Amino acid sequence: MKDVVIGIDIGGTFTKFGIIDIKGNCIGENYTSTDIYNDFDSYLENLQHEIANTVATIRGPIKICSVGIGAPNGNYYKGTIENAPNLNWKGIVPFVDKFRLYYPGLPIVLTNDANAAALGEMIYGGAKGMKDFIVITLGTGLGSGIVVNGNLVYGHDGFAGELGHVNVKQNGRECGCGKRGCLETYVSATGIKRTVFKLMVERITPSELRNYNYEELTAKMISEAAANGDPIAREAFEITGRILGIKLADAVACTSPEAIFLFGGLANAGDLLLKPARKYFEENLFPVFRGKVQILISRLQESNAAVMGASALAWKELQK
Repeated sequence: MKDVVIGIDIGGTFTKFGIIDIKGNCIGENYTSTDIYNDFDSYLENLQHEIANTVATIRGPIKICSVGIGAPNGNYYKGTIENAPNLNWKGIVPFVDKFRLYYPGLPIVLTNDANAAALGEMIYGGAKGMKDFIVITLGTGLGSGIVVNGNLVYGHDGFAGELGHVNVKQNGRECGCGKRGCLETYVSATGIKRTVFKLMVERITPSELRNYNYEELTAKMISEAAANGDPIAREAFEITGRILGIKLADAVACTSPEAIFLFGGLANAGDLLLKPARKYFEENLFPVFRGKVQILISRLQESNAAVMGASALAWKELQK
């Protein structure tokens, strides 16, 4: 009988899940809708039903040992999702307590999606063998998971590691969290779009990006334009990389990681982002850290990285 865990990634539109063995092999996977359920109990019932259907298709006997969940605003200590802005269920949602009714006796653990990605990087990705590293997720926003001495940093309340909400500029860009000037408003898929439109207002420089409105433009389109030499797109990446490099240098001063891994759509731009980020990173490091910390692209596959991260969380909980 093969031991497996269930890894669940909760997104604003879809919830993805997989049945994962100890070697990281996904032997069953599927997804279900998140946003069509305004009632949390109905969502949870459907999720369990879809998982059961997927388990039934797996050949050979398996033993489900644990469940790991990555979710926006997930609190590791309480097993709750708290005031997640992109989910229909507002307030504090007791996810683990309610899900345990479907899997009595099993260890069930939940954390935020960036923390899950960090564990996935440690167990399945480029951070194998590392005990001190940081994972930065560059999607619609900027998430981060910080690992120190082989353990995720949760802080006293379960919410440590929110580098996306360190301040870049006083009274800067408005952020969805309610603050102004947060890092993710400058360094993210939406952040670089805002930079592009700011540059197009301030410059008369010709750019193919002027052919698109804000809703049409994507980070991928900006990357492609920059690769083709578009001056506005290239300047936007220079600005984005500079801000990222400076703030990563600040983070190094706190935890002294061996490496920083970048994951997500914006990281797929490669050297367009990495070259300026590494330059300004080294320039702004406390001298004792210079030349010691790598900035790397994640080795996790983007298609299932979040599910793998959630499963890594489940396996690590079992090891405890």
